[in-house]
Amino acid sequence: MTSRRKFIQTSLLAGAGISIPGIVEAESLRNLARKVAPSDQLNFAVIGCKGMGWSNMNAHLKIPNVNCVALADIDQSVLDQRSADVDQLRGKKPKLYKDYRKLLEDKDIDVVIVGTPDHWHCLNMVDSLSAGKHVYVEKPIANTIEECNLMVKAKQRYGKMVQVGQWQRSGSQYAEAIDYVRSGKLGQIRLVKTWAYQGWMKPVPVMPDGPVPNGVDYAMWLGPAPKRPFNTNRFHFNFRWFWDYAGGLMTDWGVHEIDIALYAMGVTAPKSVMASGGKFAYPDDASETPDTLQTVYEYDGFNMLWEHATGIDGGNYGTTEGIAFIGNNGTLVVNRGGWRVIPETENKDGQRINKLEEVSLIRPSGNALELHAQGFVDAIMQNDPTKLTCGIETGSIAAINAQMGNIAYKTGKKIYWDAGKGQFTDADANALMKAEYHNGWNLPKV
Repeated sequence: MTSRRKFIQTSLLAGAGISIPGIVEAESLRNLARKVAPSDQLNFAVIGCKGMGWSNMNAHLKIPNVNCVALADIDQSVLDQRSADVDQLRGKKPKLYKDYRKLLEDKDIDVVIVGTPDHWHCLNMVDSLSAGKHVYVEKPIANTIEECNLMVKAKQRYGKMVQVGQWQRSGSQYAEAIDYVRSGKLGQIRLVKTWAYQGWMKPVPVMPDGPVPNGVDYAMWLGPAPKRPFNTNRFHFNFRWFWDYAGGLMTDWGVHEIDIALYAMGVTAPKSVMASGGKFAYPDDASETPDTLQTVYEYDGFNMLWEHATGIDGGNYGTTEGIAFIGNNGTLVVNRGGWRVIPETENKDGQRINKLEEVSLIRPSGNALELHAQGFVDAIMQNDPTKLTCGIETGSIAAINAQMGNIAYKTGKKIYWDAGKGQFTDADANALMKAEYHNGWNLPKV
């Protein structure tokens, strides 16, 4: 059955002259989807449909045997828009829910995409797994280290496929760069720089609290977060800049870059972390998380530096974001635009020569987000977790390291990690590992 499903999945596309992932006209997709037997289809649902939740669903809908059968969101206007989007792509409207728990009661749903704000990820994912669904969960996987560990435990208990939305793992340039780093050509790597300079980010203007918009279930949006009056700054998208719901750029962009850095270097947890920064660009705007931050992680044999800044694009090596592996023989720089190698030079017989061959920019091939979606579907269809590009264990490593950076920033200390105990040696830092749930919501039990 598994091989038959795989054959159907690929042969339909090949017969139509279409490669997957790729751009497919909606009418062509609908026609292809009609040829897939019901037993070979995967029924997807989305919890949290506005931003990346929908981007992820849209990427999966490029695959003909994927259907979108249900949507859950606390905002009726978002539900209406995404229902129309699904109808346009596939000619059939999904079921709509305001409460995701009702959605999970539907036995016809095979897979759930979690695209809610970070503070909801743990509950959404664990509840979906316990309901027998496979899960694609957005990054960072959670807003605390305690939740990250619990989510890994839940996946192990329920045995379903879980893919994390760290889609850079599916980018060709990152795979090529990692292979080069591991080849040893760079020599001893003593520093890895990771960064995100976001010039497009302007001040978040201070806004007064106001009425909840029509069609919004604000109590459900808050969920386990502390109860507060509605403020538009804390709602769609900008929730990222408030500690109740997320961790700022450290966790938003950081998990993408840190993930690649740690995977290439073959490490999972630092020996120590320290961080310094603040609201230096926009000290009076409404956001809480730092707009400028430097975090230094100490691993065996090398340091890693994370840095971010809003309102400016002048990042390292002339790029707004990326990862740089700095070795004795040269530096490899990789980002979403591609990868290159800048050689170190040495003096030989009075001449400066390169220590290794320069590699000019090699651009990526394919659409990484769509490749990420395809890998997830392949894992489910073939019941093979090795097809996952970024499983929950992998996603937890990046999220935990990013959370460590925020904890170091909040404590203002150099904090040390005890790998054997899975905690810091500092009581204040350990307290910040914990999840505090409010409004009658409780941390899931696994």
